[in-house]
Amino acid sequence: MKFSVLMSVYFKEKPEFLKESIESLLKQTLKPTEIVIVFDGKLTDELYGLLDQYKNAHPDLFNYIQLEKNMGLGKALEIGITKCSYDIIARMDSDDICHPERFEKQINFLKNNPDVKVLGSWIAEFEKSPEKIESIRKVPSTYEEIREYAKRRCPVNHMTVVYWKEAVLEAGSYQTLMWNEDYFLWGRMLNSNIKFMNIPEVLVYARAGADMFNRRGGLKYFNKEVELQKEFLKMNFIDRSTFLRNILLRGSVRILPNALRGFIYKNMLRR
Repeated sequence: MKFSVLMSVYFKEKPEFLKESIESLLKQTLKPTEIVIVFDGKLTDELYGLLDQYKNAHPDLFNYIQLEKNMGLGKALEIGITKCSYDIIARMDSDDICHPERFEKQINFLKNNPDVKVLGSWIAEFEKSPEKIESIRKVPSTYEEIREYAKRRCPVNHMTVVYWKEAVLEAGSYQTLMWNEDYFLWGRMLNSNIKFMNIPEVLVYARAGADMFNRRGGLKYFNKEVELQKEFLKMNFIDRSTFLRNILLRGSVRILPNALRGFIYKNMLRR
């Protein structure tokens, strides 16, 4: 089965992390047919130089989309998904690392389970080296578990998903809801009875650390959390008691000091 990989990059990316990410795509036991990378605004000369090297080495594999200005991840992916040539799309973040057998396992799973439209996996989080794992974010495997879990927490790890392009577009694709574009999309899809599953093993190594926990906190993040929960309530994905519970529990974590929030993520929200 032919498939695209979709990634977004912006000027703050670290070239060494981006290189590791792309190399993990090229070393897959099942190679992607196409790698679509959206340039979310102007990049640095160093990033352009690195990406030019890959384009020159693999001209038929890489497809670059340049946006005139930074528009944020949600908009970049909304545009990028329309530029993907194939029906199946694998998401990848620009600083994470794929397990070598990720695509082989996920594509074969979709081939054998045509009713599944979104497929994710667990992630292993690390700070300096994927050989030293800090935590593992496990997510439920079955559709029924995922649908129930999604009412409380994001049910899939975004950087691990492989999905059918048509199913995402029919659900309205990525929409702007800062820091929650993926969760908002999954909620709308699950609310339309689109079937999700997760492979219960680590297929992506994700960078974590103080910077990640810092990004997940503050008053702005709290307000965006409230906005997301209001959207879920409006479309009857959650009831009012779940809405209030989520604001109390999820929202409170957003306004905690960064060190305490990091402790909660590592020790209470991970395994």
